[in-house]
Amino acid sequence: MKSGAVLTERQQKWFATVQANFEKATGKPVAAWVEIMKACPETAPRAQAAWLKANHGVGQNHAAQILDACRPSDGPGWDEPEALRQALWKDPGSLAILEAIERLAGGADGVISGQRKGYTSFSRAVQFAATRPLKGGRALLGLKLDPAVSVRLTPALRRESWSERLNAVVELDGPEQVDAEIARLFAMAAENG
Repeated sequence: MKSGAVLTERQQKWFATVQANFEKATGKPVAAWVEIMKACPETAPRAQAAWLKANHGVGQNHAAQILDACRPSDGPGWDEPEALRQALWKDPGSLAILEAIERLAGGADGVISGQRKGYTSFSRAVQFAATRPLKGGRALLGLKLDPAVSVRLTPALRRESWSERLNAVVELDGPEQVDAEIARLFAMAAENG
């Protein structure tokens, strides 16, 4: 696993393209969208993104850029992965599960771990796994797999902020549950990424 990497080369190129083509794709510069957002009746970010799409045809990725420009940062940004990690993984139990998953990732070739505000991602060319803490020192692991490949997996029913390609999830109650079966599933998902 590449240490300190936040995005794969493919992801870096994609983000650069989205940013470079923002004004052409949306018809306005970011500053104009910030002004438009002053008329938005919604206060929650997801509702604001839905409002942008319904009223202005703005897609999810461009909406995220607009919303990011509308509010001052209330915490660490993408370029501060260690600070993001510390803010998200405060619970020692959840952190122990993350560390067990990271040990699996370390054994997989070409895997890059990226820290986001709400989850930790694992990618090769594309994201194939992500994990986020759950209350009570637990964690949720999402994998780019068909849930039918293991009795440990369930379909991803809740819409997570990570990639929609992660179709299967497993709740982990402790680091000991990151066992041989989870290692097998992680490796299968890595092959998909």
